[in-house]
Amino acid sequence: MNSLAKTIEFFVFITAELTILFLGISTLVALALMYIPQDKLRSWLSKRGIFGNFLAAIVGSLTPFCACSTIPMTLGMLKAGAPFGPVMSFVISSPLLNPIIITMVGALMGIKACLLYFGITFIGSVVFGIVLEKSGGAAWVKNVQVKQSCCSTATPDEPRTFSAKLKASFLTAWKDFRGVLPFLLIGVAIGAAIYGYMPQEFVISLAGPDNPFAIPVAAIIGIPLYIRAETAIPIGMALAEKGMSMGAVIALIIGGAGMAIPEMSMLAGIFRKRLVASIVGVIFATAVLGGFAFNLIIA
Repeated sequence: MNSLAKTIEFFVFITAELTILFLGISTLVALALMYIPQDKLRSWLSKRGIFGNFLAAIVGSLTPFCACSTIPMTLGMLKAGAPFGPVMSFVISSPLLNPIIITMVGALMGIKACLLYFGITFIGSVVFGIVLEKSGGAAWVKNVQVKQSCCSTATPDEPRTFSAKLKASFLTAWKDFRGVLPFLLIGVAIGAAIYGYMPQEFVISLAGPDNPFAIPVAAIIGIPLYIRAETAIPIGMALAEKGMSMGAVIALIIGGAGMAIPEMSMLAGIFRKRLVASIVGVIFATAVLGGFAFNLIIA
């Protein structure tokens, strides 16, 4: 009965907290994007050199796109002549620096963990965008056409007043929330079961701070698990409560966020296998290095 009570308490509390966070941050981001012209975003992504990679990573962190929006936007930028390196920085940063993920990490793990996560993934996006460009990755782009985003939030009549923009932003956030709700509930349910019933000694023995293999294994496990960010974060938090090292939790989040199977499948439609494999390697390296950094700094 005590385990059941803990399970129910975890499920209710985390579901309520993630719901408020998702709707709140999604509304604010959608509202902010209404005041940023799309031409401005595209101009940022057209800058060359390291500064272009830096701006592209910022754009990726500002845009809570799902894969079906990120991929067409990526191909459109490449066909418009945008530099390959900044585009790759955008491709990497868009899932890893999703505002919803950043907010959830900050709210559930603390501001120090949030800043460290942002710093690691942001630097990784900039550096690896440069590396992919220098290694000739631009030659690995297929000559294909991708249909318009399947989850575009554009409307025929752009709201003019602040109240109208705010209402439209909330409706967009609500629509997105309804789409991710099943994944959120699945993740919270699994996390609640782990929190209530999984023995702490078992988790520590497999993924505790003394196990050097826990971080790379967690990064790999995140790939099939992380269908949505909202699924894995509550699972990771429950495992952390049971003794899983913070580095392994972060590796799980980074690995899954960046290497989600649906997004990799869509990337394979516009990039050759060698480039897709390079992106997977980049994100895996970021997850592992980030995990070890977390264990060193947070611990």
